[in-house]
Amino acid sequence: MNHLGNLPVSVPSGTLECSEFDLAMTLGSGQTFHWTEMSGGFTGCIGEVPVFLRQEGRFLHYSGTDPEMLRYYFSMDHDLEAVRASCEDHPASRAASRACKGLRIMRQPHWECLATFILSPMKQVAHIRQMSLALRKNYGKKLKGTPVNSFPTASILAMATEEDLRKCGLGFRAKGLLETSRRIASGDFSPEALVMMETGAARDALCSLPGIGRKVANCILLFSYERLETVPVDVWIARILASFRSSGSKPLSPPRLEAYGEKLLGPYAGYIQQYLFHQARTGHLKLPFQGKLSVATHSIKKASRNQTSLKDDQA
Repeated sequence: MNHLGNLPVSVPSGTLECSEFDLAMTLGSGQTFHWTEMSGGFTGCIGEVPVFLRQEGRFLHYSGTDPEMLRYYFSMDHDLEAVRASCEDHPASRAASRACKGLRIMRQPHWECLATFILSPMKQVAHIRQMSLALRKNYGKKLKGTPVNSFPTASILAMATEEDLRKCGLGFRAKGLLETSRRIASGDFSPEALVMMETGAARDALCSLPGIGRKVANCILLFSYERLETVPVDVWIARILASFRSSGSKPLSPPRLEAYGEKLLGPYAGYIQQYLFHQARTGHLKLPFQGKLSVATHSIKKASRNQTSLKDDQA
């Protein structure tokens, strides 16, 4: 067996030198939810390609794939020095960008990213991971060389029932995922068509799908379609952005807070918010002030509750 993981020696393997990349931070930053620690590295898949990855300094050892796929998937062509330079005049963003050196916004498969973020409303990263892995286990394709199944296709999920999907712990999210799967399986909606759309039009198209609101749409656009200017406003980001405003300012609605974030954080706002989000989740972000964070997040939580029922989620 290959020393890099539980993959046959006949599969592609090698070492990729990365000028700036942090594998663990990138995989653990809330973009993707299936990679699993194993044998000193991470096992998972890119689409239906089983992969094992292990990092040593600037060297990324891999099995199961090739350098081109890894460079694309982990966006190694993104100029992170330019990203950091774009927020040099904003103290909190500058500190977060320096602390998160090597964290890259990924280019995930469109359907996989779209479906997994339908699972995300009102859930923490660990819970989204549990649901994603349950779907993979019950409906995904078994892959030789990794214990992680591929993410099930829209056609496979379209044949399930809402009750079936609820058994994977999805709660109310089962309905949105099922209806969206059926629209895509029928050809009524094509995730690939969004590639050629302007960001606003692509967001509107995503928001036409069951289970997808503006925040989820922005996550999909950022983590799969490389729309690096987008700012998904969840409770974390709402708190962070609110803390950057003066104590006497009027609370903003989620869309206006999103626009404020895009303007404040600049052309790479999606990257900067991810740095801030990761620093906040790990307890390392120092915010300017905490005065009205509860007010700022109230409208975010209310918007989520308007789409679904908490009681239904617990059913």
